[in-house]
This record gives sequence, C-alpha cells and structure tokens, in this order.
Amino acid sequence: MEEYKIEEKKAILVGVQFPDNKDFSLDMEELAGLCEALSIRPVTSLSQSLAREDSASFIGSGKVEEVREAVLFHEANLVIFQNPLSPSQLHNLTKALPCEVLDRTQLILQIFSERAKTKEAKMQVKYATLEYLLPRLVGLRENLSRQGGASGSLSNRGSGEKQIELDKRKIQEEMAILRRELKKQEEVRKVKRQKRDRAAIPRVALVGYTNAGKSSLMNALLALSKDSQAEGVEEKDMLFATLDTTIRRIVQEKGEEFLLADTVGFIRSLPDKLLDAFHSTLEEAVEADLILQVVDYSDENYQKHMDATLDTLKKLEAGHIPMLYVMNKCDKVLPLEELPKLRGEKLYISVKEKLGLKELVEKISQVLSAGLKQVNILLPYSASAYESRIRSEGKLLSLSYEEDGILISAKVPAALEAQLRVYAI
Repeated sequence: MEEYKIEEKKAILVGVQFPDNKDFSLDMEELAGLCEALSIRPVTSLSQSLAREDSASFIGSGKVEEVREAVLFHEANLVIFQNPLSPSQLHNLTKALPCEVLDRTQLILQIFSERAKTKEAKMQVKYATLEYLLPRLVGLRENLSRQGGASGSLSNRGSGEKQIELDKRKIQEEMAILRRELKKQEEVRKVKRQKRDRAAIPRVALVGYTNAGKSSLMNALLALSKDSQAEGVEEKDMLFATLDTTIRRIVQEKGEEFLLADTVGFIRSLPDKLLDAFHSTLEEAVEADLILQVVDYSDENYQKHMDATLDTLKKLEAGHIPMLYVMNKCDKVLPLEELPKLRGEKLYISVKEKLGLKELVEKISQVLSAGLKQVNILLPYSASAYESRIRSEGKLLSLSYEEDGILISAKVPAALEAQLRVYAI
C-alpha cells in the first residue's frame, strides 16, 4: 500500500532593519515563534540593514538573489518576510523566487484563522483576510499557481482557493456582507453588556502579551471561585492560543463577585487592520472597570512586552482604565519563598505554583471597592432582597439581624447607594 507523506513546511525568514528599529532581533525571534505556531520550521534567517526599502522588491535585487540561493540550498517551500510587503513587492518577489512568499501579516492571519472558534471571530478573521487580499490579487494568484493550486498553500489556506480567484468586485461584495453580519453581532454584544451594566457587577479584563499565562490565570481564579459551575478555558503553550473573548463570573468568599474576561494576546506591532477587525472583541477590555496586565516575568524582554501591550491599549483608547500588573511565572526566576510579593501596582506571583492567587483576588477587591460609596442602613425585612445585591455588587463590611431589620454597613456602587438612601441611619 502506497504511503503518503505530508510535505514539511520549511521557511527562509527575511528581515530588514531600518535605523529607527532598535529591537530588530526581538522582531525576528517573534517571527520564528509565529512560524512555530503553524508548525513551520525556519531553516535559516537572512537580514539586511537599509536606510529605506527598495520599492520594487523591498530588499533589492542582490538580496533577492541571495534569498533565491538559500531557498534552493535548503529546499525551502516558503519565504517569510518580517516586514509588511506592498502589493507590487509581493508580486515581484513571487515572480523572482521559486516558492511561496508571505509577510508577517499573512502569517498572523493564518494563525488567527486556525484559532478562531466562534462565528464572530471567524467572520472577523475572514474580513481582515479579504481586506488584505483585495489589493494583492495578482501576487497571490502567482503564489497559488506556484503551489499548483495545492490546498496546503498558506496564502490561500483558511480563505480557500476560491477567495484568491475572486475578482475585486466579488471580494468587496463579500466584505459588505461581513460588515453587516459583524454589525449584528456587535448589537448582540451591546445588549449583553447592557444587561451586565444593569446588574452592576464589576468587570475585570485580562490583557497582555500572547502566551503570558492569561488563560492559566483565569482557570486558577475560577478554581478559587465559589461559582463551581463556571467552565474553564483552554490553555496551550503557544502564541495566540486564545482568540475568542471568554467571560466568567468569579464569586469570592464573602459573596462579592466580578466578571473576568480573557482576551486575545497582543504582540509587538500588531497590524492595525487586525486590531480594527478585532476591536469589537477587545471592547471587553475597553469597557472594564479594572485591567489586569499579565506579564511573563521570566522572559528577558518582559518590559518590551509590557510597552507593546500599553501601546495597544492606547490604540484601543483604554489607557485611562485602572490597571494592576500581574507578574507571572516568577517561579522561574525568583526563589519560591519570596513569592508572592507586592511592589506598588505590581504583584509577583506564580500561577503554576499557585502562589499569590488569593493575594491577587484581595487586591482586585481593594481596587474595585475604591470606587464604591459607603452606606450604613437598617434594611426592613420586607426589602431583604437588597441584601443579596449588596453582597454581589458591593463589599459587605458588617451585618447583623436585628428585631426591626437587617443592620448593614457596606460599600456599594453609586446607583445602588441611591436606592438605599431611604434606609440610611
């Protein structure tokens, strides 16, 4: 019986360092990580320092020939550029090189395509892909032709061979349909958010560099929660393991609760078109009462990852929201007996070793309660339904059941405080 072997994807990575890029080596490392997320094996990297890009091929004819020789020598079937390529550059490089040519944006789009699970996330990825394809039809058809129409081609995987052959008009029509469908999804999300607003339950968003441990932290906090029915989220040690925003309810010891949202991970220089496509999904961070920036403290580039996350939050207009820095994976670089420790707004923890989780919940509670108003009330038993609202929406300071009612001292949101004034003592 004849055996069929799936062709291994081997890539030549190409990057150009411009004078204003001080983190070029970090960019190339990240490109290799993106490749690994798609099971692509980088066989070698070629780099070049330029004052400005070559308009025809980005890297110049001499470097193109060097890349071509590397493809033949390593028997590579992909050339992946760290830098974004213009439509004409992609077209010219595809003609000059004997294999498929991609840039970083295409690579990220493919990862997003494979990770998307919900209907909305799939539509967002498809829209961003079509938006990328539209001005690049000629170059991408060249890529498809070179692959012999193979379904394993990365430039058409996820979108499909049909999409690449669509003319501009059909792509524009499909994008219009997707825009309308995404608008409907946005309205559904808006209604859900309004319901949460009425419930007045505080919202906390997990953000951070991809693979910093956000999903692991969410699962660890769910394990501490008194809401035993809450389902955990998937954890994987890879870039962009989480693409769909997940929201779970965390119930604390004293009945206080908050909603915790796990969001897509950030990377350096996340393409603006992708950020635009996922803006509605990332609104959970924009609408949060508190942001937890999860940081892989064991990564030597953690400060640059923090900067990249803050830059992305500014683009999302979420830079004004209170933030706690959760320095995760500290067990790799600090003695366990030093954990957890709090330094200003930074809490050093280890999700893996379950160190600092209770302290984090306490800190979250402190920050969320800082915006609450204190009430001292005698609640008649006929209005006892307010007790559960005070427990879930606010912070209960003291409670005693008296003959003529429930004596409560608590901190509650302004809207609830207004309703309780009639019972003030």
